[in-house]
Amino acid sequence: MATTAELIEKYKERREKIKQMGEPKVLENRRKAGQLSARERIDYFFDPGTFTELGLFIKHRTAAFGLDKREVPAEGIITGYGKVNGRHVVASAEDYSSMAGTFGEYHGKKFAHALDFAKEVGWPCISMNDSGGARLQEGMDTLESYGWLFRAQILASGIVPQISLLMGPCLGGQAYHPVMQDFLIQCRHTGFMGIAGPAFAKTQIGEEITLEELSGWKAHAVRSGQTHIVAEDDKDALDKCKHLLSFLPSNNKQKPLRTETKDDPERTVPELDALIPDRPTHPFDMLKVITSVVDDSHFFEIMKDYARNCIIGFARFNGRPAGIVANQSMQAAGIIDVNAADKMARFIRFCDLFNIPLISLQDCPGYMIGSEQDWKGILRHGAKLLYSWADATVPLISIIVRKSYAGAHYGMLDKAIGADLVFAWPTARVTIVGAETAASVIFAKEIKEAENQQEVRAKRIEEYDELYENPYRGAERGYIDDIIMPSDTRKMINRALDVLENKTVARPWKKYSNINL
Repeated sequence: MATTAELIEKYKERREKIKQMGEPKVLENRRKAGQLSARERIDYFFDPGTFTELGLFIKHRTAAFGLDKREVPAEGIITGYGKVNGRHVVASAEDYSSMAGTFGEYHGKKFAHALDFAKEVGWPCISMNDSGGARLQEGMDTLESYGWLFRAQILASGIVPQISLLMGPCLGGQAYHPVMQDFLIQCRHTGFMGIAGPAFAKTQIGEEITLEELSGWKAHAVRSGQTHIVAEDDKDALDKCKHLLSFLPSNNKQKPLRTETKDDPERTVPELDALIPDRPTHPFDMLKVITSVVDDSHFFEIMKDYARNCIIGFARFNGRPAGIVANQSMQAAGIIDVNAADKMARFIRFCDLFNIPLISLQDCPGYMIGSEQDWKGILRHGAKLLYSWADATVPLISIIVRKSYAGAHYGMLDKAIGADLVFAWPTARVTIVGAETAASVIFAKEIKEAENQQEVRAKRIEEYDELYENPYRGAERGYIDDIIMPSDTRKMINRALDVLENKTVARPWKKYSNINL
């Protein structure tokens, strides 16, 4: 019989052997490529000495195809909890050096358990994805394990924030996991994600394409809109994740953490008074408005490479985190198309789920028209914005900077759809359609029959413009709470957030809205 000292020594040896991880050659090759190991990622992410590992000794039970003789340290995934900048966080890090981090039965169970644990204790859950895909040797057990993971993350959705870091390959069914989380951060050179890799594409549909083209950062941050943030390398991804977490509460029962700031909440921004071009068709950079009114000019933009005709991201006002949704006239006049609608709607719903106030900065000529957008479902996609605003219970503040036409008026947040406070700049142009369009419809017969058509047309456009294409008609009806100087925008937003800090909303019971998907 072993002595206590011998048992403890054996325990230490077993624990240390597992912590050495998998194949040394794989670890060395990745180190040369500038990638951290799974344990190095965990150590870098968490505050020193705070990480507690769960499931270190978990082991697969498969004997087929020689797996009974195959050691897979920690089942190819490290799970546990610790503190990040002093706040508790749960994390899972896949280990590519251990059988390529393949997803088997107990790999999936550890993954799902981490999410269940995070949900129960009310802490954010972070996943570091880096896997060779399904562990085919385990057959049906692998297949079923994906379902456990997906169900766990769906049931945790809206309860705790979930962030996925795409640091290596993530292909096949497993790729659903990162895209179903709240935010996805993809490493520019090493992160790859797709429903199938190039080999499958060639075999099954005859398409020849590289891994970079099919599954790299451009495929998802620019084209598909599935990547929210692009990072340069592992450390940058982990740093950006920490930064993002700073804007978020730990769970849906908390408010986001307010921080100290020396930036005066009543500060005026005189340069905004001269920002808007004289001609309404000339673009301007909405990012200048955003950075000038938020605390310390700091704006954390999300999905900046996708649907660039709109802007979303996080900032602070007098130390309070807030979500910002805006139009960008520098790109496609800031119009709302199917991609912009999806991008803004999901962000609005996230902020509402986690008690983050929302600020809308409007300069939009409307929803995109024409056969291409109609056939892509602009009505269905555009409706997502309406659901998102109407369902939201957080403070909702709308600033009409310039154009607020047609469906964009409520698609970008007006009184009728749910805004608590609406302010407009003197440059605001708020109407059902632009003066030129309105005149061409209302006065079509008169213009056609006139001897000097151009003169009559110009006169009618000017008449409609003066009567309706301004902020005053909306203010007269109470649809706009006040017309403010652009320079006072920061001050008015901060005052509004003060007033709305304890906003409550009573609604009839229901499971959720049947949103157009």
